Amino acid sequence: MNRQLADLYRGVAVHATADLEHQAALELLALVMLADDRITDDEVDLVREISTEWRDDEAFEEYLRPAIEEARQAIERERVVEFLDSIDQRISSRVLRSALFSAARDVAGVDHEVSPEEGTILADVAVRFG
Repeated sequence: MNRQLADLYRGVAVHATADLEHQAALELLALVMLADDRITDDEVDLVREISTEWRDDEAFEEYLRPAIEEARQAIERERVVEFLDSIDQRISSRVLRSALFSAARDVAGVDHEVSPEEGTILADVAVRFG
């Protein structure tokens, strides 16, 4: 009985961790999207594609909307570094961590132009996740 219970909780922890990491990753990509004060359809489409590659999930919008709001608040309150600290603390998967810089760079460059604000965030992401 104890083994079954342990197996059950192990699965729950894995799924809960995956949810937290997925949300944190989307917050990072939302921060990159918002860095230049606008979100384009191309950016959202790319983030959707990246998110689906990481995790096949039907509820993309349910994750993206809160991620955008968290990123927006961090920018408005000038707390981007603290926001990145929070994201950094929630992502333990080495695979996801190594994919984040590339994904952030792709989102920043989807419009073929990286703004100075996006560049600053990308530099910080490279140090943390690159």
